[in-house]
Amino acid sequence: MDAISLLKDDHDRVKKMLADGEETTERAEVGRTELFAKLKEEMLIHERIEEEIFYPALKSHPRAEDIVLEGYEEHHVVDEIMGELEATDVTDETWGAKFKVMKENIEHHITEEEGEMFKQARSVFSADELDSLGARMNELKQLGKQVGAAE
Repeated sequence: MDAISLLKDDHDRVKKMLADGEETTERAEVGRTELFAKLKEEMLIHERIEEEIFYPALKSHPRAEDIVLEGYEEHHVVDEIMGELEATDVTDETWGAKFKVMKENIEHHITEEEGEMFKQARSVFSADELDSLGARMNELKQLGKQVGAAE
């Protein structure tokens, strides 16, 4: 699977989790807790494959540097909100609002990646390079899932 397809599949999975999370209520404490744990794990693995493999490769192309730097910053903002969510009890009245803000930030990030960033990637990488990046990213992703499952 090429790098862009792999990232797009991750985005689709995350968007589904975000939609499910927004529909939970304070009374659905177990559901919120489980969903957030899955979402956080998915986000951390996704960010890692982007930040360790995809972003550095793309950033080496001058036309893509600005959008990659913005991607790193968007990850940082989402990580901050996830940290706040993790420290907030799921029954707290502010949890839903924080989740919504995180959801909006992630959706904005996905829109930018799937638009400008993926367009840039297609223009600077050959199909073989995208396949090679995708293989490396998938390998790191599987390793991350194994580590997460062992914890």
